Amino acid sequence: MGKVHWSEIAQFDLENIGDYIASDAPIFAIEFIENLLHHTRNLENYPFIGRVVPEFEIENLREIIYFNYRIVYKLKSEIIYIVSITHSSMDIKNKAKKQKWEVH
Repeated sequence: MGKVHWSEIAQFDLENIGDYIASDAPIFAIEFIENLLHHTRNLENYPFIGRVVPEFEIENLREIIYFNYRIVYKLKSEIIYIVSITHSSMDIKNKAKKQKWEVH
């Protein structure tokens, strides 16, 4: 079993997603973010539940999907490190480059 840690980028992504949804539906935004966070807690017990991110093909860089969002995480020993939350319409390689993700 591992412990989930959030990068600053992922925390910023989560905040932006919540703000974006709240601009139209504040109550739904709270529920959406709470459910997304709950979804990531499964990683503590099942760190390999996510697929390898196809754009990178790195075994320890994985993702789980929640609605239209790709929750990208990196496995490091007993730590599950949430790297980013990216809308599925975005170019994930470009985002990784701009934000200087540590993917290797």
